This record gives sequence, structure tokens and C-alpha cells, in this order.
Amino acid sequence: MTRVHVDMNLCQSHGECVYVAPDIFELGDDDVLRWREEISPEEREVAQEAADACPMLAIRLEG
Repeated sequence: MTRVHVDMNLCQSHGECVYVAPDIFELGDDDVLRWREEISPEEREVAQEAADACPMLAIRLEG
């Protein structure tokens, strides 16, 4: 299982990850990012694309 980590000290809620991987990331009505911490192996590639799209480099994958 792959784990998704978001450094909320870096995240500025630009939402690029939401556009790339809306099944994993979402912006709440309060513009605070929410995400699933555990993703399947099949979702790893799109999660990595979302991490690469983050302008603040706030997302990392583990596992």
C-alpha cells in the first residue's frame, strides 16, 4: 500500500493535485486540502503526477 503525505506547512491550496487526481485529493469548501492517506498500487502513478504538479512540492509518496 502506498501512503500519501502532504506537508500542510507548505501547501497553499493551489489545487493542482485536485485537477490531476480528483479521486485522491479534494479542496473543501473552506479551501483546505483533503486527501486519502492510503492509495492502491494502481493509483500510484496518478498520485505521483499530482505530487509532481504541486508548485509547493508539498506532496510525497511513501511505499
